[in-house]
Amino acid sequence: MGKDQNGSFVWLLSQSGERKGKFTASVILAALSMLCGIVPYYFIARIVKDLLAGSTDKSAYIINCLIILALWLGHALFHALSTANSHLATFHTLAVIRKKALDKLAKMPLGNVISQPSGALKSTIVDRIDSIETTLAHILPEFTTGIGAPVIILIYTFCISWKLGLAALITVPLGIVCYALMMFGYEENYSRTVRATKALNAVTTEYIKGIEVIKVFGKAQSSYEKFAAAAKESAASFVDWMRKCNVYMTFAMCIMPATMLSVLPIGGIMTMHGTISTADFITVIILTVGLIEPLIGVMSYSDDIAQMDTIVTEVRSILDAPEMERPEKLTKGIRGGDIVLDDVHFSYAEKEILHGISMTVHQGEFIALVGPSGSGKSTVARLIASLWDVNGGSISFGGVNIKDIPLDDYNKRIAYVSQDNYLFDLTVRENIRLGNQNATDDEVEEAAKQCGCHDFIMGLESGYDTLVGTSGGHLSGGERQRIAIARAMLKNAEIIILDEATAYTDPENEAIIQRSVAKLVEGKTLIVIAHRLSTVKNADRLYVIKDGMIAEQGTHDELLADGGLYSAMWAAHISAKDGEDNV
Repeated sequence: MGKDQNGSFVWLLSQSGERKGKFTASVILAALSMLCGIVPYYFIARIVKDLLAGSTDKSAYIINCLIILALWLGHALFHALSTANSHLATFHTLAVIRKKALDKLAKMPLGNVISQPSGALKSTIVDRIDSIETTLAHILPEFTTGIGAPVIILIYTFCISWKLGLAALITVPLGIVCYALMMFGYEENYSRTVRATKALNAVTTEYIKGIEVIKVFGKAQSSYEKFAAAAKESAASFVDWMRKCNVYMTFAMCIMPATMLSVLPIGGIMTMHGTISTADFITVIILTVGLIEPLIGVMSYSDDIAQMDTIVTEVRSILDAPEMERPEKLTKGIRGGDIVLDDVHFSYAEKEILHGISMTVHQGEFIALVGPSGSGKSTVARLIASLWDVNGGSISFGGVNIKDIPLDDYNKRIAYVSQDNYLFDLTVRENIRLGNQNATDDEVEEAAKQCGCHDFIMGLESGYDTLVGTSGGHLSGGERQRIAIARAMLKNAEIIILDEATAYTDPENEAIIQRSVAKLVEGKTLIVIAHRLSTVKNADRLYVIKDGMIAEQGTHDELLADGGLYSAMWAAHISAKDGEDNV
């Protein structure tokens, strides 16, 4: 293994934690298995020598055979125990790495996560990490036996006859040359397969998620062509690679194990000239007939070893990614619950979205963020919810910069409901209970009633015990939205952020939700983003966001009196609403 692979392997072992001892035990047991597998050759040679000497001592033959049997049983037993220990340690290590990767995603800024295709992240966290298993579970025991056994056998062969020892190695250089030619261009070929597989995962995920749009807009053919092209490239990346390697691999696998091509003629000549006894010649044949096979077994892992560095680099790109700056413990006293944004700047990649936002949300206040689409309203809400870190300026809660508040501690104070809330493939009851894991069934159902979703839930196949499907796919958009609101209400947080939370609800249910929200947020801080201005006209203060800046602020009446952007938006809203009423 090269320097990079050694570094990757050491890093993997460092993740094993308390199970590192099992890797050590695996190596020790593998060594015992190797010895139990080699020593029988010595007793086989003794039997051959006794037979050639004309010995008729049956008891000696029986004892030697029993020893051989015991050693082979020991070989099988120690091998099984070695493999069991290495696999237990490996699966624990992979579980630790996966958990760290998932924990890392929760600590990364949301923008850094969603900027990566979900298919690519899935491929790394599930498929790539899983592919390490073969290498990590087998490399220690297999290398111990695969290298140790041939070395010991070769030493013993050299002790019998150094000439036959060298003869047994004649095919190795030729095989190594073929193998080196097979590995030529490995990095480039493997990188191509990684890129192609990631692209296929991303396109497949996009195709499945967008199937409704594809069907509605008649894009099935073009979308399928994109998927087919990605699938073809993925297959070609492997097929082309294998075509380049097949000839060299075939020669390497045929030439290297063929030790008898040199040992038999050379040993035969030496026996004829009396340079070596017949018994020793037969012993060498017995020893060297399988000399190279274990080495080939070790070499078969070279592909996995070479891939391991690429995979570990890929995994570590997630684990080493920048996190949101948060302490583990709260060291500063929080006074009250005011939220203050001071000259906040924020950028997506290189493009700045917010240009110096300053605003104060007093504890228990109801404020609304309104403005044209793409103006930065949701970005402000996500920054307040600590889903991203600001690039400039600061956001404080209770007089403490939120960067100085532990993430878990701050998250407990926030209930965030967006227009695209995610439901897990659990029951309705379990999805609502995510807001408060200690809530009773009655409390879950009460939250659902107050959010106007109890009746439709009871109309489902199994009521509250109905599985909602992947991403809540068994429910309508409005139903998912109301369940998400019930979940947020059950959390009973100090700050409630509703980002177009009623976007998918009909007017009747929207009225129910508005009444329930008004009741449930008494004494709490409520931040609402809405396009339907009528739903937020009673806010204590409205902030009109335009092009990443606060264009206006004030109450509904104050903003109408100013005759600015809000007034124009209100007029357009009333006109559209009157049009709907007249339909």
